[in-house]
Amino acid sequence: MTCIMYGQKKPLDHSVYDGWQNIGTRKISNDGKWIAYSVDVQEGDSDLFLYSVKNRNTKKFPRGIKSEFTADSRFAVFQIRPFYKDIKAVKDKKLRQNKLTKDTLAIVDFAGGKTEKIPDVKGFKIPEKGGAYIAYLLENLKDKSSDDAEKEGDDKNEDDKNTKPLPLAVQNLVNGKTTIYSDVVRYEFSKNGKQLVFVTKKQEEKIGKNKEEKKDSADVKPADKKNTDKSTPKKYPLETVQIVNLETGAVQKISEMEGDFSQLAFDEAGSQLAYVGTSSAQNDLVKQYQLYYFNVKQKKQNAITDNHSQMKKNWVISENRLPVFSKNGKQLYFGVAPKPVAKDTAMIANDHAVVDIWNYKDDYLQTVQLKELKNDLKKSYAAVMQTEKPDFFVNIDGEDLDTLRLVNEGNAEFIWGSSSLNNRIASQWEGGTKKTYYIIDNRTGKRTEIVRNLTGSAAPSPLGKFIVIFDREKGQWLSYNVETMQTIPLNTGLAISFVDEEFDMPDFPGAYGIASWTENDESVIIRDRYDLWEFFLSGSKKPRNITNGFGRKNKITFETYDLNKDIKSLNRKSTVYLSAFDNTTKANGIFKTSISSNADPVKVKMEDVWGYRSLQKAKNADEYILVKESYIRSPDIFVTSGFSVQEKLSNTNPQQALYNWGTGELVHWTTPKGNTSAGLLYKPEDFDPAKKYPMIVYFYEKLSDNLNRYVAPAPTPSRLNISYFVSNGYLVFTPDISYTDGQPGESAMEYINSGVEQLKLNSWVDGTKIGIQGQSWGGYQVAYLIAHTDRYAAAWTGAPVVNMTSAYGGIRWSSGMNRQFQYEKSQSRLGKTLWEAQDLYIKNSPLFAMDQVKTPVVIMSNDKDGAVPWYQGIEMFTALRRLGKPVWLLNYNGDDHNLIKRQNRKDIQIREQQFFDYYLKGAKAPVWMTRGVPATQKGKNWGFELTDEKP
Repeated sequence: MTCIMYGQKKPLDHSVYDGWQNIGTRKISNDGKWIAYSVDVQEGDSDLFLYSVKNRNTKKFPRGIKSEFTADSRFAVFQIRPFYKDIKAVKDKKLRQNKLTKDTLAIVDFAGGKTEKIPDVKGFKIPEKGGAYIAYLLENLKDKSSDDAEKEGDDKNEDDKNTKPLPLAVQNLVNGKTTIYSDVVRYEFSKNGKQLVFVTKKQEEKIGKNKEEKKDSADVKPADKKNTDKSTPKKYPLETVQIVNLETGAVQKISEMEGDFSQLAFDEAGSQLAYVGTSSAQNDLVKQYQLYYFNVKQKKQNAITDNHSQMKKNWVISENRLPVFSKNGKQLYFGVAPKPVAKDTAMIANDHAVVDIWNYKDDYLQTVQLKELKNDLKKSYAAVMQTEKPDFFVNIDGEDLDTLRLVNEGNAEFIWGSSSLNNRIASQWEGGTKKTYYIIDNRTGKRTEIVRNLTGSAAPSPLGKFIVIFDREKGQWLSYNVETMQTIPLNTGLAISFVDEEFDMPDFPGAYGIASWTENDESVIIRDRYDLWEFFLSGSKKPRNITNGFGRKNKITFETYDLNKDIKSLNRKSTVYLSAFDNTTKANGIFKTSISSNADPVKVKMEDVWGYRSLQKAKNADEYILVKESYIRSPDIFVTSGFSVQEKLSNTNPQQALYNWGTGELVHWTTPKGNTSAGLLYKPEDFDPAKKYPMIVYFYEKLSDNLNRYVAPAPTPSRLNISYFVSNGYLVFTPDISYTDGQPGESAMEYINSGVEQLKLNSWVDGTKIGIQGQSWGGYQVAYLIAHTDRYAAAWTGAPVVNMTSAYGGIRWSSGMNRQFQYEKSQSRLGKTLWEAQDLYIKNSPLFAMDQVKTPVVIMSNDKDGAVPWYQGIEMFTALRRLGKPVWLLNYNGDDHNLIKRQNRKDIQIREQQFFDYYLKGAKAPVWMTRGVPATQKGKNWGFELTDEKP
């Protein structure tokens, strides 16, 4: 018998992160006989695995990515990347991509048991729903000129414009026959695999200089040198659109010109094709595009230009929207847009001001406009063509509409749109906008208003017979009948709330939402906090609790699954699986019922794990895969046909057994005001109740539902690295917090401090060695706590707001939005304007109590923070520095609110560990805390060395 003593296990260190594994891509073949999944590492080479459900054997393919199964389930196709170290070397040394080995295409034939590998492949495609074909671009290895090569990391899509022409191989996977088409720049299969369209581009001739024919530099004009002459049109190379009948092999040329073709799209049956193209010169500042419609069976093509009689004045065909056919092929939706205004290239920049003009009447702040500038310049609006009349179309979108949505997969005779016009300015303080919703007739463009100035949401049923509306201000669900134009309430008279029962912000609570629909648009399934309700959209029957109140009675939250994207609604009599989450124990699992049933749902499986929401089903078989995890069990993939027996396929992170891990448990307590709360307490695996442990308290809002979540040791964006600290002898406590409007700081104090005091009653908690850590909203709460209590020995705050009066008018740079809504309606929870309640803003701002701080604190505040103005961290630092308090500030140059760059994430883990070790364990202090790192040493000395000096 082997006995492993806890003392033999080592604590986690910072070197373990890169190789720690997780389950990445996972797919199941349509027939349920094969499973593909990848085991990824945080930094390095991933592995792809193919598992045979029947034979229970696994094939491993190192560095396999982008795996796909063919529609007939006979083949698996994927790419094999070069080694990570080689990719990294190219990036680090800024070498050209042609210095790197290219991807290899792998084709696995399950029937024949063979694997074919094809080197030097740049991407592949297979038909989505039929046909045993694959198409892939072959890298042109003959052309290795550094001038033409892309840099690794550009991540250009193979269908982007101006892609270099490459050979396209089209292979019949069954018989292996391969046809090569030269100089292809983009291509697309029809979904059923019967047609392939591709665009070829004539290779531009490379003009080389004759060494013997040298010109005197005096003969060359400056304009020639700089190639700045825009007066001479630069034509596109010759491009050709060709379509291949894959069943016969026949190739048909359907368009050809000196121009550019893109946005290729087939209809569902592969019998119609649409694309856009331009014959304008490459250097034209405004190009004219045409929409091409081709009927494959009739071999007939139509083109729509900006001169079309139905086109709005000064509007043009847009090249920025992919044409989309309705599923029945009767309608084609495409993009139109106002004619772009050409930039004056003759303007000398230094002679003109560069200025943003802010106007109080603007719909959106200039910051929002500038953030969206690139998208707005490419913005297009929808038009629709009836394919039976390809020379006629209708503009159905307008510049006032925010969103547009196809109904019944485009088959409906109308489209669904919304507009926030005249309500947009209020988003500055509301966060969102009231919207007016319309249905728009596809044949006339006529709008029918469904609901005006709605705070809430609205959505069409799958077939478009009804519109379901949620009025957030009233907490009411309604149904609008498209045919009768009548609106009826759905949940009137029901005692159950259908809005968030735990909502604690100064705004109207949101809905739990729509779960599913039933066939023929008969009813909609809507969630309450626990149960699922059926509402009949015509109002012909009373609402039904289809989970029979079982959820609320047992505190279990039910949700339906979306296991087949082709099925838009559920059969009322068929068995339906429901995911289940036990709000008391945090267990996760699956139940089954039928929508028409009046009985309790039947438990299939409940476990102390996380993962049943990840369930995936084979399209044509009752085989399922899911990834399960718990705090002590690394994520692994399982396959099952009935859930009672589940076969584990992977074995991630076996090295975890070598390390001192930990356990997680729920704790409950009552606050001084009589409120109950819960939290999680993590203990080291070798926990000894006879010892005293330092504790770090990490918080945000509510985290107790994460009891069964796996917490991989990883360099975090600035959150607490829980697994690392637990492994290294710390307790970690994550309390839930509920808030009272106008008192976010005091609410945090109430819940966090009382939870800590409850745990300090245990002899194994060292009450003198407790630290706190929080990021963003958690960072604010850290700042507030240390300004109002001295019970914590050390504090770490990431991206905090400390002065609500100055942050109130700031900008969230990631979106360009003003921050006023944050305080009036959202997370900061003050519920009033600065002018209505200055006292609340000052009272809840830690800055005004910095003189009371007695806790050493590190602040992370980055100069490219997209959510919190980084000067908030500076205000906190300079205040504490002025007051002579121990404080440090970390600014990771060019990084965001939550750290993005992995090297920065690794750096902050070391500093956080050194900081808490010094104050909570009595370890030596690092140089960066004692002497600091002057600017002259930046990038040369990181200050990690430990010293006997004191901070």
